[in-house]
Amino acid sequence: MRPSPRLLRNPLHLLALGFGSGLAPVAPGTFGTLVAVPFYYLLVHAGAAVYFSVLCAATLFGIGICGYTARALGVHDHPAIVWDEVVGYLITMAWAPTAWYWMAMGFVLFRLFDILKPWPVRWADRRVHGGLGIMLDDILAGVMAWLVLQGAVRLLS
Repeated sequence: MRPSPRLLRNPLHLLALGFGSGLAPVAPGTFGTLVAVPFYYLLVHAGAAVYFSVLCAATLFGIGICGYTARALGVHDHPAIVWDEVVGYLITMAWAPTAWYWMAMGFVLFRLFDILKPWPVRWADRRVHGGLGIMLDDILAGVMAWLVLQGAVRLLS
């Protein structure tokens, strides 16, 4: 069941649903990750301290808003909840070069780890519930994508 666009009137739901990108009829996680790209671009130019501070705040805030929206929808980790994808992509791109091809590679890597859910991503997805559970599998997917991206940066730069 697709959530009603009326949910977007609530600022917390608006964020949890990725400014409406989570309401996409297909691939809402991919559309949610796309929302993260301009945020990354703005944050990376603000400096490492700001980037890390915003990332930490977005993660902690995300636990609350994702849990809140899941309760409103009556479904744990509803596909329309995509704030976790925003945070996962920002983790993937931490301390990465800003060239478009690194941003694209980070996007693809994050989506692959988020979709394929290798261990421990799958474990977190199945075992941890509530707002933390919604966020944790994407945090882990972001960390795994970050490791691969950082390896590629070192190999190819």
